[in-house]
Amino acid sequence: MNIEVGSYEAKTKLPELLRGIQTGKRYTITLRGEPIAELVPAEPGPQALSAAAVEDMLSFMASRPSIAGVDIRALRDEGRA
Repeated sequence: MNIEVGSYEAKTKLPELLRGIQTGKRYTITLRGEPIAELVPAEPGPQALSAAAVEDMLSFMASRPSIAGVDIRALRDEGRA
């Protein structure tokens, strides 16, 4: 759902627009009737999510010396036939 909003209205009703964004709405901000910007929900890309997960896992493992020598591949393959 794409809704056109004038720049003045976008400025004065930004909190309301942001609540709409949270529900999935998309806005086109116009200036004198001409589209100048899109206000859409932020979506992190899959690579950013994967990189963050790997970084979290590595920092978790580094903070616990008792699991530093664990072979993750062996754990993954355990019980597979």
